Amino acid sequence: MTAERANPEPGDTSTRHRILAATTEVLARSGRTKLSLSEVAMQAGVSRPTLYRWFASKGELLEAFGRYEREMFDYGIGNATAGLRGTEKLDAALRFIVAYQQSYSGVRLVDIEPEVVIAQLAGIVPQMRQRLEKLLSGPNASVKAATAIRVAVSHYVVRSDDGDQFLAQLRHAVGIKQPD
Repeated sequence: MTAERANPEPGDTSTRHRILAATTEVLARSGRTKLSLSEVAMQAGVSRPTLYRWFASKGELLEAFGRYEREMFDYGIGNATAGLRGTEKLDAALRFIVAYQQSYSGVRLVDIEPEVVIAQLAGIVPQMRQRLEKLLSGPNASVKAATAIRVAVSHYVVRSDDGDQFLAQLRHAVGIKQPD
């Protein structure tokens, strides 16, 4: 069943979605290393056998969870930028990145298991850069995208409650003039 896509629709109450959403909460408390499938099942309100019908092992659950997180992010950024073009679309994407990071409970994983998070970031950074680069134009698009993603990663690792400053830094990195 792991080939089935996570459904990132808001309000999804499917068993699979509930298990993946519960994994977010349990990971935020325990980290990957100490993740307990029993705790995930309890958080999701399902039995262990039900959890195992969807995910045969901890590794399979974590793999599906990684896809689920990417899909949730992609769904959110798609909604945030729908119908927009050019700089408006880029700015909406940057605002979404700030809001997502500030609301995302998984950010605290870096406090629990920094080595795991750093290893994951090594694989995610190039993907994020490529996605952001598609919203940019000009000869320095690649450098701008890479810089913005590095700023976002630094805010992920060392969390700041100053969303306005975070957004200003992202805008500066991609060359969007700051509003007065």
